[in-house]
Amino acid sequence: MYVKIAQAPKFFEGAPIVVNLIEIKNSSLDFVHLKSLIERMSFNAVGVCNGSDEQHAQAKAAGLSVLNYSQDVKSEPVKQEANTSIVEKTVYLPAQIISGTVRSGQQVYAKDRDLIVLGAVSHGAEVIADGNVHIYGTLRGRAIAGAKGFKEAHIFCQKLEAELVSIDGNYWISDSLQGEHWGNAVQIQQKDESLEISALVKG
Repeated sequence: MYVKIAQAPKFFEGAPIVVNLIEIKNSSLDFVHLKSLIERMSFNAVGVCNGSDEQHAQAKAAGLSVLNYSQDVKSEPVKQEANTSIVEKTVYLPAQIISGTVRSGQQVYAKDRDLIVLGAVSHGAEVIADGNVHIYGTLRGRAIAGAKGFKEAHIFCQKLEAELVSIDGNYWISDSLQGEHWGNAVQIQQKDESLEISALVKG
């Protein structure tokens, strides 16, 4: 990576960064300072993964998301437990509608509801919903659905060029998204603890 940066300093500018805390789970970190440091290096500080519960709480307080990297592999289905889920306890509200484009640097959170964006989501922008995310323009930034544990949440967009997509904490960054559906209308859902992308079927 260092060689690539030396050859093309702007190559990684604006790239989303997720900090893996697995090697420092028992360490105390200043997440506000960490986020600021990442942003001063011209990266997008998206979130953290594999930390302790205390680290995750501190990261959320600093404005970072807590995510789990989702491998593009099939795994055995997870058995559902009999207890009542968070989603079943939540009363969802009518969808929150954003009539224009979500600009770079903006974050929109639809609490306990779906989020509908009638425009685009720009690079460096982030849209989050406890329910589904619908984007009627191009998704260039970050979209997070099922933020409070709604495993059945979907992300819909008319053109996929995302920095990151996440459902119920499982996420893919742009490198994992640039396949046959890149640049097309898609729906994204969680399947077997991974993410699945398919074409958005029209009428």
